[in-house]
Amino acid sequence: MKPVVIGFDTSCYTTSVAAATPDGHLVCSCRKLLPVETGERGLRQSDAVFLHVRQLPDLIRQVSEQIRGYDITLVCASTKPRKSEDSYMPVFTVGKTMGEAMASVLNVPFVETDHQQGHFAAAAYESGINTDQPYLAVHLSGGTTDLVLISEDRLELLGTSQDLHAGQLVDRIGVAMGMKFPAGPELEKLAMNGTARALIPSSITNDGLSCHLSGAEAACMRMIRDHKMPETDIAAEVFDCLARTISKMILNGMHETGISQILLAGGVSSSTLFRSMVTERIRKNDRKAAVCFGHPEYSGDNAAGVYRAGMQRHEVLVLHNALL
Repeated sequence: MKPVVIGFDTSCYTTSVAAATPDGHLVCSCRKLLPVETGERGLRQSDAVFLHVRQLPDLIRQVSEQIRGYDITLVCASTKPRKSEDSYMPVFTVGKTMGEAMASVLNVPFVETDHQQGHFAAAAYESGINTDQPYLAVHLSGGTTDLVLISEDRLELLGTSQDLHAGQLVDRIGVAMGMKFPAGPELEKLAMNGTARALIPSSITNDGLSCHLSGAEAACMRMIRDHKMPETDIAAEVFDCLARTISKMILNGMHETGISQILLAGGVSSSTLFRSMVTERIRKNDRKAAVCFGHPEYSGDNAAGVYRAGMQRHEVLVLHNALL
């Protein structure tokens, strides 16, 4: 039978299971958003854990049906948000527990990775980024706004948001306008018909490598309350502010490191509008910049990157043990 690798990702808002061959061919990817009540801006961790436990069995059944004739040889799971030792969120214990149990029953290796590495691995696939050389990576989601230097398997955090994250800004403004969470696609659709005049200041700190976004949220909320601007223009201002802010962080990171290839990952980076705005701004300032994005379907939370990051980790562990 053909070998296959299983990946689990149980993030704050998505349950995801994927299967792929060891050479990287994706066999299937099944995921389901965690339901959020209308008007709410997110979920408590305890509620998200319960929802993952309820949703995982059905996703596993879907994957099982699609990998008949395959032999599971490795199980991977994201077990924490980032690579740092103190990184922890209860939601990831669900994927870890299920992954460990599956690996134990099948008597195959279980490999832990982290949610952020999964995002970067998924985005890097067929993006055009040269992973054999150092590159800058930006992770933009509801819980992360990180600028990272990646060299081989080493990640160095260069900058981050000091308060609100990019995805939170999009979702909070969208929900305030009456949209359902997550609000990204609907807010983008609105913004496509609006005009931005750079009314929201871009707040950069930490030598230009980090940012503040809470001020942008406050400014947008005032615009909504004042009813003096069309909602289309407010939505356009949100994406314009994010594009200006993230572009400045990237350009400063390029200047700091001398690296000119950039990979953008995370749910916010799946926006066609955001992609075009960021790419235009970066290339206007530096024509040598290689701005790369993952496929939109793999930019949001998914296990397709977890199995890739897990396989890379497994190869390192195997090599390490062979040298002992």
